[in-house]
Amino acid sequence: MSLKYQVVPVTSFSQNCSIVWCDATMEGIVVDPGGDVQQLTMLIHQLGVKVVKLVLTHGHLDHVGGTEPLASELGGVEIVGPHKADNFWLQGLEGQSQMFGFPLTHAFEPNQWLDEGDKITFGQQVLDVIHTPGHTPGHVVLFSEQAKLAFVGDVLFNGSVGRTDFPQGDFNTLITSIKTKLWPLGHDVRFVPGHGPESTFGRERASNPFVADEMPLY
Repeated sequence: MSLKYQVVPVTSFSQNCSIVWCDATMEGIVVDPGGDVQQLTMLIHQLGVKVVKLVLTHGHLDHVGGTEPLASELGGVEIVGPHKADNFWLQGLEGQSQMFGFPLTHAFEPNQWLDEGDKITFGQQVLDVIHTPGHTPGHVVLFSEQAKLAFVGDVLFNGSVGRTDFPQGDFNTLITSIKTKLWPLGHDVRFVPGHGPESTFGRERASNPFVADEMPLY
């Protein structure tokens, strides 16, 4: 039994949407279905994954724009996340669509908001929910302790960190989230960011100019 995933860049922002599944049961989730719904639907069917939830790390359009259409394509699966502090982003999706020249996306609410300590389950897999405000106030990270793998949305990138110049973003809060919520999970944790290539917490802790702390890796 192991956790499998495939990252699919979607939208003109090349947002990393992740199809994540349990290889023992083929049950899975989709993290941040930002758009390109037909492409995602086709790949889910090709992989043979039975998607049981769509999970959102935060409320920005490039991460959530395809959520309702994909949920519909997959037979009305449940939408969960982010933390309710991002509701104002989800309620402002029509304005975001116009601002960024995206297809019109209507406001929606998930079936369930996520809180620190919640768990996302599919098949025999469990992802821990970690509330990581800063990029947005309701941002969450999903962590598999078994796989030493995290889906971090726009909190942390390979060599950078998330922007904090959006409404209710805060740089100091973001850095605190990274250092107090992510680093304790371990140097060897691999992470899938919302944009760009994967990395590990250890590599970012050693070399990322925004959050490096010269902590020895061993």
